[in-house]
Amino acid sequence: MSANAELSPEGWVREQTEKILEQGTTDGVTVMDRPIVLFTTTGAKSGKKRYVPLMRVEENGKYLMVASKGGAPEHPAWYHNVKANPQVTAQDGTEVKELTARELSDGDERDHWWELAVAAFPPYAEYQTKTDRQIPVFVLE
Repeated sequence: MSANAELSPEGWVREQTEKILEQGTTDGVTVMDRPIVLFTTTGAKSGKKRYVPLMRVEENGKYLMVASKGGAPEHPAWYHNVKANPQVTAQDGTEVKELTARELSDGDERDHWWELAVAAFPPYAEYQTKTDRQIPVFVLE
């Protein structure tokens, strides 16, 4: 992963990321006993690399980034970074891939990936009920 990427100021997110970097793998690092993927995004304004650990939603080598922010009314900061800079690095286990993110706004493809997201992390369904915004999702391939 990127040696100059910034860690999250959020304590538990920073701890997860530090553990992944220390171990060299995402294996064994979980949220609510669910696996995660460590993404590296590029800041929309700063251009700085930033680590973003998210729930693992994967199908046939493609990954999903879910901008839930726990059902908050606003998007997470990383959402704007990915919109501006869709080239994203994903670390799953020890495997690191360079991928391109594409936002899914509606339709069958979005519905399919949303179902996979909820299956991977059921609280996503509850988060959607907490907010008026449609929780954005990006497929990375």
